[in-house]
Amino acid sequence: MAKDNELFDIAIMNGRVIDPETDLDGVRNVGVRDGRIETVTEEKIEGRETIDAKGHIVAPGFIDMHHHNICIPFGEKLALRDGVTTPMELEAGVYPVDEFYATVEGKCRANYGATVGTLAVREHILNPEYRTKFAGFFIWDLMADPKDSKASMHWSTDIATPEQINEYERLLEEGLQQGAVGVGHAVGYMVAGCSQQESIIVQKLAAKYERSGFIHARFSGQMPPTSGLLGFLEMMAPQAVYGGGLVFQHMSAQALKDTMAGLEFFDAARENGIQVLGEIYPYNYGASIAGADYLHPDNYQRNMGRDYKDIIEIANLKPLTKERYEELVKTAPFTSIMFYNATEDDVYKGLAHPTTVVGSDAFPYTIAETGEPAEDWNLPFEAVNGHPRGAGTHARMLALVREKKVDIPLSLAVSKMTYMIARYLEDNGVPEMAQKGRIQEGKDADITIFDPKAVQDNATMKNGGLPSTGIPYVLVNGTVVVRDSETVDDVFPGKPVRGPIHLAARAAKAA
Repeated sequence: MAKDNELFDIAIMNGRVIDPETDLDGVRNVGVRDGRIETVTEEKIEGRETIDAKGHIVAPGFIDMHHHNICIPFGEKLALRDGVTTPMELEAGVYPVDEFYATVEGKCRANYGATVGTLAVREHILNPEYRTKFAGFFIWDLMADPKDSKASMHWSTDIATPEQINEYERLLEEGLQQGAVGVGHAVGYMVAGCSQQESIIVQKLAAKYERSGFIHARFSGQMPPTSGLLGFLEMMAPQAVYGGGLVFQHMSAQALKDTMAGLEFFDAARENGIQVLGEIYPYNYGASIAGADYLHPDNYQRNMGRDYKDIIEIANLKPLTKERYEELVKTAPFTSIMFYNATEDDVYKGLAHPTTVVGSDAFPYTIAETGEPAEDWNLPFEAVNGHPRGAGTHARMLALVREKKVDIPLSLAVSKMTYMIARYLEDNGVPEMAQKGRIQEGKDADITIFDPKAVQDNATMKNGGLPSTGIPYVLVNGTVVVRDSETVDDVFPGKPVRGPIHLAARAAKAA
């Protein structure tokens, strides 16, 4: 019998370990102690808890850069069941950054991180009555009762004065100094309000702090003059001048039939030393609010090739009519909807491209009976409406690879959800990500164990909250958070992911 000091906290036995960085793909035993992976070995090991992973993949915990439910218990529960150990709010972001991180500390079951977001910063500046009720988490201020926070559409529609643009730059820089992962810029939601000058400032500051912009590009379409490709160019031009990284999130939803042309352009940029990354979710429809700029008929119908009936109201799952769309935009622009965008063929081709990564864009769920946002950990999975990507993105990607609808090696699929994301963030101002996205000695014990023959997304448009199956174990920082395919209720091992905190921010906080 092993002595107590020879026991690991957890011994994961006989699993097929995939480590994308070292190309390890073989049966190994993994020993976890004090939140870290201490050994990856063919030798027999023992632990206080033993997980038999025979016939399963032992992978790095999935990392999701595009998750609007971080630290929201119900959304976090679905993420863990989908194998996600590090969901981050990088597209919409938060403001104030310090307030967000301080409020959620010690309360999250998964790791978490956020950018400083231009949506929230613009609303602070353009709507003096706005007061966050979700610790700077602007998406949730919008999706909850906006009467509480007095959130408006000023952030989307108003054009800033020169003085307000100076304040915008100051507040974004403040957020970066407080350790934001980068700058989140969902300019596609403020097409006619946000100036190109403000987009330039996003990339200038990202470069100054050696971080990245995380972008929902200005245009969604495949027709001139406002194609999705033009939206990419708006951000890549200041990047070419200033530097920094750029992630185009759900890029296929902007580029549509031009998805592959956009990815070829990104590849050429990388060959010239430019840090740019395309992210895609494995669905041909998205989720948003009824008042989103790109859903206006002039764009959605002409430029995206869709119609009112391609927009579905989440509360009742009914396709919109012209009359209902106009009513929602006028009276309830924050109403949750789903909408078709790219074709399935373009999505699958984009997912198979060797340089793309996977992100869910997990959107807030609503309680079907009341229409209120779904927050409570104990809500039944069947009780909510919402886009299935918040529950099934990563399992769906693995199932698509198994079915060869996305015809790539399983190891590359795992890399797209783990190492490729960790390495990008590590190279763009988040050094602690060097500890994630790997199954290696000394790395964080964020681990997802799945059955490659059975892993499956179950959420659908009609039942958007059904959890993934075939993922029996998930560990966050060495703590089991999913055991035997059930979440563990009372553990909170999640840790923050942040960029470096600037000395000026520390001094200001101390004062």
